[in-house]
Amino acid sequence: MTIKILGINGSPRKYGNTYKMLKLALYSAEYLGAKIEIIDLYEKRIEPCLGCLTDNQYACRYPCVIKDDMQEIYKIILESDGLIFATPVYWFNMSGPMKNLVDRITVFENMVYFDEYSWVEGKTAGIIAAGAESGTAMVVSSLMITLNSYGMMIPPWGFAYFTGKEDVLTDTNAVLDAINVGRVVYMAIKGEKTSRWYDPRPSFLEEVLSRVKEECEKNYKELFPGRKEKIFTLLDSEKE
Repeated sequence: MTIKILGINGSPRKYGNTYKMLKLALYSAEYLGAKIEIIDLYEKRIEPCLGCLTDNQYACRYPCVIKDDMQEIYKIILESDGLIFATPVYWFNMSGPMKNLVDRITVFENMVYFDEYSWVEGKTAGIIAAGAESGTAMVVSSLMITLNSYGMMIPPWGFAYFTGKEDVLTDTNAVLDAINVGRVVYMAIKGEKTSRWYDPRPSFLEEVLSRVKEECEKNYKELFPGRKEKIFTLLDSEKE
């Protein structure tokens, strides 16, 4: 059985720390054998939730009454075995598009009133948050309690966060945490028995770092032609 893991990018910058951490996680899962896909929320039209269940608990169900890009995203979520939510921190909370998406997933949870179970029950979730200042732990906590309330499972070490303005690829702990998010989400779905969920020395570290660095440099050059940007990693700092 092929395991499919969906990465949900809540950042508008496909060269920033949130994106880098998400790609570290996804490429790690892919290295282990998963099929990966990514959705960039800022490229989608996701309207705010209307809170239909406030008027009538049975008014909230799949498919959502709002006709936007969530109709496509819903199908991809249902087809995925695991999901990794990655968001920057905007004033102690997740980004607006990520909040809209999380609210709109309520249609799956509310199916308990129709099918007696949440349609995302049992899916495995990972969480990533990055911000220049405080708030990352708050975002992780908010997402964790919400996703678990939807019926999703968060495995051991299933989250990673980074606080700082420097490049996350130079931070050993943040890099390893992000890589392990992809690893443990994959392992939990596969049902592997292990005495060690967190791997402090993944054999594919160099390969994954190189892929993320190359991709983000390419994205940056496409967005800002002529502007020079050097993206460093742990491997570069070790050579100095």
